[in-house]
Amino acid sequence: MDLSLANRAAGDHIVVEVGGEIDVYTAPRLREHVVDLVEAGHYHLVIDMEGVDFLDSTGLGVLVGGLKRVRSHEGSLQIVCTQERLLKIFRITGLTKVFPIHDTVDEAVMPTVR
Repeated sequence: MDLSLANRAAGDHIVVEVGGEIDVYTAPRLREHVVDLVEAGHYHLVIDMEGVDFLDSTGLGVLVGGLKRVRSHEGSLQIVCTQERLLKIFRITGLTKVFPIHDTVDEAVMPTVR
């Protein structure tokens, strides 16, 4: 299966809608996509993984690399994911403590109330 990537604006965030598989073969495309967005000045990203069928460690590495990249610009990278099989991967690897994971894009782009 291939990887599909589509962007849309949501407030001051760019939502990257990801579909298909994020694996050793397709992860470099996602990495380049995130790098291009950051280089274009987009530092608040939401990765919508509702259309993702498979995620491996290479894909996780790309997400962590993207987080480091946006944080170096005082930005944020948030995940939208409700699929239990993917959430389990985030839990097992401890990445639920690293990434804000939301049920919807609207929840991800809502201003944080403190």
